[in-house]
Amino acid sequence: ITKTLTPVDPAVKGIYTRGDIVRVHLDIDAQSDMTWVVVADPVPAGATILGSGLGRNSQAATAGEKSQNDGAWPAFVERGFDGYRAYYAFLPKGKLSIEYTIRLNNAGTFGLPPTRVEALYAPSTFGVLPNASMTVQMPAAKQ
Repeated sequence: ITKTLTPVDPAVKGIYTRGDIVRVHLDIDAQSDMTWVVVADPVPAGATILGSGLGRNSQAATAGEKSQNDGAWPAFVERGFDGYRAYYAFLPKGKLSIEYTIRLNNAGTFGLPPTRVEALYAPSTFGVLPNASMTVQMPAAKQ
């Protein structure tokens, strides 16, 4: 598993600030065909996962999301307050790319649990990627 965070039009280049929109890209390399797989990726406390279609969600912010599936489509996607989860009935051997977009709503330093890909009915088959802590700063006061 590899994870890349890309700010989409950040307020301040090089740092994350409250209100920034961030694109999360996950690359997964499945070593074998698996059934009933979950991809679970945590988000910082208070962040909103965009794309659910609810009010205050911007379609423009999620417009650039790209996923390379090669025959793997999620059976269900859960955009919870604690993380993004995609459930696959079948995940073929090979590479899978997933992208989703979050809005950072709270400032602070957030310790995140690891990103995890797991075969639900074969718990010994999994991949884990430790996440570094993430610091989100308050935007500079306007003068």
